[in-house]
Amino acid sequence: MPPTPPQQTVTAPGSHMPEPALAIGLSAVIVAVTGDDPKVLTLRHGDGRDSLPSGPLERGHRTLEVGLRSWVERQTLQELGYVEQLYTFGDRDRGEDGTRALSLAYLALVREARPAGDADAAWQSWYRYFPWEDWREGRPCVLDSLEPGLRAWAAGAAHGRISDMRAERIALCFGGAGGGGESGWNEAGWNEERVLERYELLYEAGLVGEALRERGSDRVALVPSGTEMREDHRRMLALAIARLRGKIKYRPVVFELMPPSFSLGQLQQAVEALSGSRLHKQNFRRLVEQQRLVEETGETTSETGGRPARLVRFRREVLLERPAPGVRLTGGFGRR
Repeated sequence: MPPTPPQQTVTAPGSHMPEPALAIGLSAVIVAVTGDDPKVLTLRHGDGRDSLPSGPLERGHRTLEVGLRSWVERQTLQELGYVEQLYTFGDRDRGEDGTRALSLAYLALVREARPAGDADAAWQSWYRYFPWEDWREGRPCVLDSLEPGLRAWAAGAAHGRISDMRAERIALCFGGAGGGGESGWNEAGWNEERVLERYELLYEAGLVGEALRERGSDRVALVPSGTEMREDHRRMLALAIARLRGKIKYRPVVFELMPPSFSLGQLQQAVEALSGSRLHKQNFRRLVEQQRLVEETGETTSETGGRPARLVRFRREVLLERPAPGVRLTGGFGRR
């Protein structure tokens, strides 16, 4: 565990009682893709819960990002390339002993490397934490366990209007009717970017371990709702997945996760891994070629197991040619 951020006290306006100053923490959601597996770099702890690489902003850190990179390298020996700030989490009870604490979450994209460091760092599939987000082999079976719990939560509201509102939120997040009768949760109504909203619903319904722990319960979640993480790190990861799924549609960030040269099949595999859905092969290749996102290297690879595949690389000139050169998952590919 990283050391607790140093705390200072200040006097609240109009009061003689001092209150703790804000403590600032830095957390990194570090993403890589290996074959067809989207991974996140985590720290494993003796209590069985994972966490993201994290640490407090220290006096010697010149900037927030410098502090983040310092903690990641110290804990995992992983050097970061692409980094962007995700969100600032500042709930009143985030700090210890009721103190106020801010945590700044960052998204970083890297090519997978073997981590080492002071903590037990390891790459984990992000579907380990969000098994309901992977539709590549069809409707995830975990939804069969989650759906009754969500419906019971909606029906158990004190007032009918609240029950209806909960059902509407379920329908919006999970793509179904949200009320009684047959399940309407299917891929046609699924929005892959609503990762955080789905997790928040499961949290409110008490279907994830973090919710039970925060409510002081010693019970475990009765449904298989993914691996629990420390503090609000699974919420940070959900936001990062949503951000990345949206961003690959209009920015070429997926190439930050690819090796210098790759086949179009490997590129499609990476995009499918991130989005959690299968894409139409010919439509995918046609779109990549029409947008001139890649250029051939003149080399081939036989690692695909079939005919040698042509190797390509990202054509960086595209960044200067148009402002939004993404892969446009929605409406651009069509599902298999």
